[in-house]
Amino acid sequence: MKKIYFILVLALLQSVHSQSTFPYDVVLTPVTVTGLPGLHSYAFGQHNGKWLIVGGRKDGIHARQPFNAFPENQNNTDLYVVDPTANQFWSASVNVLPTGLQEQLQSTNMNFYQDGDTLYIIGGYAFATSANDHITHDKLTAVDVPGLITAIVNNTSISPYFKQITAPEFAITGGQLGKIGTDFYLVGGHRFDGRYNPMNGPSFTQTYSNAIRKFQIDNSGTQLSISNYTEISDATHLHRRDYNLVPQVFPDGELGYTISSGVFQISVDLPFLYPVDIKAGGYIPQTQFNQYLSNYHSGSVGLYNATLNEMHSLFFGGMSQYYYQNGTLIQDDTVPFVKTISRVSRLTDGTLEEYQLPVEMPALKGSGAEFIPNKTLPHYTNEVIQLANITANEFVIGHLYGGILTSSVSAFTDNQTDLTSADTSIYEVKLVYNPTLSVSGIDGSNPFTFKVYPNPTNGDVVKLTFNAPYAASLEYLVMSIDGKIISDGIITDFQPGNNSMSFDLESPNDQVVMLTLIFDNKFFVTHKVIKN
Repeated sequence: MKKIYFILVLALLQSVHSQSTFPYDVVLTPVTVTGLPGLHSYAFGQHNGKWLIVGGRKDGIHARQPFNAFPENQNNTDLYVVDPTANQFWSASVNVLPTGLQEQLQSTNMNFYQDGDTLYIIGGYAFATSANDHITHDKLTAVDVPGLITAIVNNTSISPYFKQITAPEFAITGGQLGKIGTDFYLVGGHRFDGRYNPMNGPSFTQTYSNAIRKFQIDNSGTQLSISNYTEISDATHLHRRDYNLVPQVFPDGELGYTISSGVFQISVDLPFLYPVDIKAGGYIPQTQFNQYLSNYHSGSVGLYNATLNEMHSLFFGGMSQYYYQNGTLIQDDTVPFVKTISRVSRLTDGTLEEYQLPVEMPALKGSGAEFIPNKTLPHYTNEVIQLANITANEFVIGHLYGGILTSSVSAFTDNQTDLTSADTSIYEVKLVYNPTLSVSGIDGSNPFTFKVYPNPTNGDVVKLTFNAPYAASLEYLVMSIDGKIISDGIITDFQPGNNSMSFDLESPNDQVVMLTLIFDNKFFVTHKVIKN
């Protein structure tokens, strides 16, 4: 397939310039750690300025042929300790560990979160010799970060610093792990076993989580355990993987997370554009807003200004369905590699805004990279940086390490994996105060609306009225209250402008359903329908 560009001329997506309430230039400075290999899609922890790097891949983006995708010899089988200040690194092989540990710890796209001195790692995908196949690992591993770092640096035994348990709920790759209060949140992702196949051939099985899996971890004894496990399912809004889970401070001061974009929509191989907020009390799809400039997992960081009650999330490079070219916003449905550095800001009234920053990544890089925050800065328990408590005009917020480097925007689409590699780069990321900064913003508002009536209704047939802002596709999803898709399809025979039609919910056994209409594969609107 060749890449196709679509130039957006709709007024709803026009760029605007504004005086920023985030008056900082972002400055990337290369850091050299001689001999450190390139990696992407890894897990990390840190302690006293040293990083612990676990798993990931040593090659570039995976090939499109099943026999050539995710080769075992490109699994990262070493644990690395990196000191970016002293420009040093140390390593130890995972092959000295028991089979369950060594196989999981060389996998890719693990779900991980550092809680104090413990790095928790769940799942991950890679070839496993014990299974003689590519699998998603069904493991939860706890890593003593300070102990393991010391052992690797001193070349002593690494075996005492791991605990691991097995459960099918942990078989997730491409999701994210976070923590709110005492509860861990395993968000999204999928179970993928077998060899990748772009044509959906029989070489693999795949099941999306479609869920937030919530539980507590007891790491106090010699063995791990979990308790209070619950699942919240939503096959419409939580059908996501390979996204950024950005820690947040919400306008009311509550700590939580935001799911940023991710893939794939149920009926089309395109990213979701709207975010989903996660709080202790539940999740909220923010379908009134679309984020256009970052769609896959990349380095990201959250920063909160308590004085203005504004939350800012930065995204560094990666892959995106939209990007700017000579000042024009381009839509490319092959979702190419991009250089974009962007920001999404949540204002004090909850409004979300997106901006292209005037600086770009130094090359087509950032996909599968991680942002490693500077923990010497004041920060919340979820690692959001406290901007209002920083008085310096220049300060380092963290580092970007690794990711996929490519010389072609369409290397994956064109199956030119030889043009990609695991990036060896490390960048120090600094904010420099600039009160005159002007940035490019995008109108991310949703122009599509619909109404359903009567609601409550006495049967399955209801009336829909909606306004189609222009000629485009219109799909529907009907979901049960427990998060399962009941029916889906395409709505035809409508025109731009106001429309009215009868609609069959096709749910005779459900008293409550969630009806979602999807306009132009990018604008989602959901209404709850109650049946008497």
